[in-house]
Amino acid sequence: MNIAISGMNAVDSPGPGVAVARCLKEHPGWQGRIIGLAYDALEPGILDSELVHAAYLMPYPKSGKNALLEKIRYIHERERLDVIIPTLDSEMMNFIQIQDELAKMGIGVLLPTEQQFTRRSKVNLHMLQDDCGIKTPETRLVTDLHSLSLPKELFPVMVKGIFYDAYMAHTPAEANHYIHKIASKWGYPVLIQRHIEGEEFNAAAVGDGQGNVMGMVCMKKMVLTEKGKGWACVSIRNDGLMDMTRRIVTALKWRGGMEVEAIYSKKDDAFYLIEINPRFPAWIYLAKAAGVNLPQMLLQAIFSKKKNTDVPEEVTDYKTGVVFTNYTVNLITDLNRIQTLFTAGEIVYEKNV
Repeated sequence: MNIAISGMNAVDSPGPGVAVARCLKEHPGWQGRIIGLAYDALEPGILDSELVHAAYLMPYPKSGKNALLEKIRYIHERERLDVIIPTLDSEMMNFIQIQDELAKMGIGVLLPTEQQFTRRSKVNLHMLQDDCGIKTPETRLVTDLHSLSLPKELFPVMVKGIFYDAYMAHTPAEANHYIHKIASKWGYPVLIQRHIEGEEFNAAAVGDGQGNVMGMVCMKKMVLTEKGKGWACVSIRNDGLMDMTRRIVTALKWRGGMEVEAIYSKKDDAFYLIEINPRFPAWIYLAKAAGVNLPQMLLQAIFSKKKNTDVPEEVTDYKTGVVFTNYTVNLITDLNRIQTLFTAGEIVYEKNV
């Protein structure tokens, strides 16, 4: 098997790609090659020849679906790809729009439809209240600074970009500052979301596209980064969070990996849905360590679809109390490898071929 995985930027706010690759390679009986897809020659994941067999630089998502498809065709001619697992929000729509072309090439993916992807976006999150019977924080859309009008009683608020970045603001002046900061990087619209006081919980899952959950693992954040990312977390079992995740998967008929971010409010004795991310989270290795290898499950679903066989039944039995934490190691590589990536845009590590 030749499996291409994106999101290899294992930095202070790591992408999911390295963790997804580890989950697949550590599955018993693994026999395959991992091809790293990256947007920068210095992404650490593609410099690790023990992790990836080859690496290719990709056109940035803003280049559009045609540029992506052309690049995939080029890689496919050299690697004969069996499966692609995209793991970044910003690239997901391009991959969704070319999945029919990928299927014609014999490349398997398990991705949502455009409608599913749009329904789970931060902009439309409030609509899921009626569809799923769940709570979401009051959210407002800012299309430019002139359209900003926020009552003082709404504060504190979270200021969020469509794809990435989130900051807490306690005053309108702070909100203005963060709106400008996010918009200058990611563009408009920017979201203003009422801050919910409580504990943060996440769930990772794989949906089969028919409204069923194939597998799921829940975690609680223990240590947060400056950007609010879970640097350390522990596997937990929470019926309320699992029920919320199932409702979302059922309502959207979600296909592929996803992450549900929620906050439990003791005041309201309820979970509030904060975000639905349309891919595996960076902490996905915790799911594998707890006993539910969700990336491997996604891979099984793709091959079941190819062979027209039944998808495995739901697996949600896993170990609780398993702790995951990020840590830094020094990766040693050769300058020639980086130069090759910069100049040729690709590299094959011969010892892994």
